[in-house]
Amino acid sequence: MNYNVNEKGYYGDFGGAFIPEMLYPNVAELRDNYLEITGRADFKKEFENLLKVYVGRPTPLYFASRLSEKYKTKIYLKREDLCHTGAHKVNNTIGQILLAKRLGKNRIIAETGAGQHGVATATVCALMGIECIVYMGELDIHRQAPNVARMKMLGAEVRSAKSGSKTLKDATNEAIRDWINNPIDTHYIIGSVVGPHPYPDMVARFQSVISEETKWQLEEQEGRDYPNHVIACVGGGSNAAGLYYHYLNDERVNIIAIEAAGKGIDSGQSAATSALGKEGIIHGSKTLLMQSSDGQITEPYSISAGLDYPGVGPMHAHLFRSKRAEFISIPDQEAMDWGLTLSQTEGIIPAIETAHAFAVLDVRKFGLEEIIVFNCSGRGDKDLSTYIDYFKL
Repeated sequence: MNYNVNEKGYYGDFGGAFIPEMLYPNVAELRDNYLEITGRADFKKEFENLLKVYVGRPTPLYFASRLSEKYKTKIYLKREDLCHTGAHKVNNTIGQILLAKRLGKNRIIAETGAGQHGVATATVCALMGIECIVYMGELDIHRQAPNVARMKMLGAEVRSAKSGSKTLKDATNEAIRDWINNPIDTHYIIGSVVGPHPYPDMVARFQSVISEETKWQLEEQEGRDYPNHVIACVGGGSNAAGLYYHYLNDERVNIIAIEAAGKGIDSGQSAATSALGKEGIIHGSKTLLMQSSDGQITEPYSISAGLDYPGVGPMHAHLFRSKRAEFISIPDQEAMDWGLTLSQTEGIIPAIETAHAFAVLDVRKFGLEEIIVFNCSGRGDKDLSTYIDYFKL
């Protein structure tokens, strides 16, 4: 079985482009041009140079000796938290801004939950001198105030989404409405492997630099270019897609995806799409989606603003359905506890999203000589107020 997207934009049963007629020209323009443009020598040169001198790549593959000793296995951290802007998101925004310029777009819109994608989008728009509007749920604006301030400092306009749960889903709805109203001059930088084709594939390709580097870094440190397990948190799933990408069809590598169980899978306050989701369409693609019996999208919940999405990217839906990946759901408390554990064991304060991934060490056993690579997808600066409130620091 092939786990990459097919020529029609599907991963197995999932994907496609289910969009309003008014958006069809925009999406078709992207679909017809993204592979040709990103394959050009001048594009590759500019993209790779910016990743090196601006983003700070390659990011280290760090052997976590104290964690490894405690859990009796070999644990490596792919340090995406050391990227400029504090997370992996900038890999994708660099790629999409270069693509947008070559398509003649002079206005950028984006959606954001945890704010890291919004910051990364505002950053590249400042770098290129392009107008930037970021949609963000009203609730997320309050709980991610430092990132809102960063976006504004970078010159972006932050627009509040006040409908629904006032989080990522609603910000995405507002961004799509904007795109429908401004189809000619505007490019929509989607921040995850969600949305209509070609977005899931395009974002995954820009993020695939994570697994590309991991391969040669493991070769240097372990004498082989593959681990036994790759582990990442999954909301929409871009950091996970980046770590999995070059291992998707390598059956020697086990793929583990960590979702947010919130206050418990059956609590009614969760974002565990694999456990609760059914086939449905959200934001232009067919995927697994949390919904009521009559097909209405149910509101997700997670203490982490980046994981409370009611669906999952179509690549991840296919990995789950095909059993290529293990999906494990981690509640708020375990994730928050791991925010402290990683900080005090390795001196790395993780984003709360990232902390979910590490909690797998307490719920699943790994072998003595097994090599595990975690995507340390973001740093915890943006979540300090949540950590402070939760632990009464």
